[in-house]
Amino acid sequence: MLSSLVSNGQQPASCRSELAVPWWSFTKTLLAATALSLVRDGRLRLDAPVRDQPFTLRQLLRHEAGLADYGELADYHAAVANDEAPWSVDEMMQRLEGARLRYSPGTGWRYSNVGYLLVGRLIEQVTDLSLEEAVARYALMPTGLSNVYFAKTRADLRDSCLGNQSNYDPGWVYHGLLIGPISQAALFLDRLLAGHLLPAGLLQEMQEAKTLGSPIPGRPWITPGYGLGLMLGPIEGGFTLCGHTGCGPGGVLAVYRICDGGASACCAVFDEGSSEGSVEALVVEKLLQALR
Repeated sequence: MLSSLVSNGQQPASCRSELAVPWWSFTKTLLAATALSLVRDGRLRLDAPVRDQPFTLRQLLRHEAGLADYGELADYHAAVANDEAPWSVDEMMQRLEGARLRYSPGTGWRYSNVGYLLVGRLIEQVTDLSLEEAVARYALMPTGLSNVYFAKTRADLRDSCLGNQSNYDPGWVYHGLLIGPISQAALFLDRLLAGHLLPAGLLQEMQEAKTLGSPIPGRPWITPGYGLGLMLGPIEGGFTLCGHTGCGPGGVLAVYRICDGGASACCAVFDEGSSEGSVEALVVEKLLQALR
């Protein structure tokens, strides 16, 4: 198990030399932050229809666009388990019938990696940069992050904490898979939520959540919700837990922040072979200890 803690904006300098870990779906938080930076700059609008589509950027970021997810395809999981080469985006979308909306945008909620694939494409179209360049320019560099990049080959993951045990091809993550030190994941979320990247009004909109109903067994939220690239909601003790969890072959990463008055703590935990809920519980435990 690897962990990193940022307490009141401070992080031990010794964290900087650690091995990289795959950030899995915490990548969505970086994509959302990049897109919102473009909203801040007037280059995108949250509530205007995305080009030639019936949904908005806000609906994409909050999983309310009506899109399905390739994770529901049994063939997808079988292909990953068999170490096959990733399908092309066109093949994946064809197998999924990805262009067919499952509900009218804004009337439901369904977690969708396809939605974030479209967010990434929108970022590239607006900036005329590759997704890697755009995320570096609008999210990583402004928050002072280093040694964070998109994994593109199997070798990239073998150079991470997963080592030679991993033969996973990151091409199976269609919105892109960031990889980097766990300390940098904690530092990014802390600086993002502390207001180092986005203006206060836009940061508040990022944390306006779609309530997802009753508690989820084994997960920490009393009322789970999803904002713009953020999983958030109240937990026991009167705190709001805000961040994102991601999982994939080889491990789970959970990165979350809580505040208590003027004090704050942000923690990232990566663990192999654990459930999402158990890693989230470790994060909550470390966060509460840091605020005592």
